[in-house]
Amino acid sequence: MSADGPPPQAGRLAPGHAWPDLAGRPLRVVGDVHGDTRAFSHAVATDRFIIQLGDLVDHGPDSAGTLRIMFRLIDEGRGMFILGNHDRKLGRALGGRRMRPDPPLEATLAQLDDELRARALAEIGRAPAWMVLGQRAFVHGGFHTGMLEQDPPPGLDGVSHLLSRALFGETTGRMQEDGYPERRLGWVDHIPRGYTVYCGHDRRSPDGRPWVKHGRNGGTAIFTDTGAGKGGHLAWIDL
Repeated sequence: MSADGPPPQAGRLAPGHAWPDLAGRPLRVVGDVHGDTRAFSHAVATDRFIIQLGDLVDHGPDSAGTLRIMFRLIDEGRGMFILGNHDRKLGRALGGRRMRPDPPLEATLAQLDDELRARALAEIGRAPAWMVLGQRAFVHGGFHTGMLEQDPPPGLDGVSHLLSRALFGETTGRMQEDGYPERRLGWVDHIPRGYTVYCGHDRRSPDGRPWVKHGRNGGTAIFTDTGAGKGGHLAWIDL
């Protein structure tokens, strides 16, 4: 048994969410967008179903445009997004929570009209923090084997251990010189053999392509954040 718990026998699509039936459907997995609407519009120009891995907003020039594209995909039954930490922060602000000063969030809020604010709050409130399809898992920050056995909780409520892992990955408790928490990737070693986890959040790529890391238990993590909205570009993977 690993520190993250025993691996289950099979992955599943957690019940209780109005997710479309994706069995056998070609997928396109899109990394962190961060308001890069131009790149996102290219990424979604496909007949494949879009699974966007969170952090639609903040930093880039047009978070409002990115949200509008995502919501159109949802309305057309052509896409969904996994809850990212920046999406959750926006949802909590829209829900009236008092937030610490945050220039990227404040810039995003200034772009949203009343209609888009209401839609964003609703969609962020029901976005899953993780999803499992067969032996593929989709999450923003980091994986835990409990995600293969438990449904994702409501994302705008309190932060459980699993939700924290999903949103923020695994941290050491120390801060880096850039002001961000120091992260570790021990969770990759607990991915069960044969499983692949698609995630964002951590910009690990050394060459502008999604970065692949294999774990000791035989599983694989693919990191898709290549810096869109932060001076990099947007990456996606077709499955």
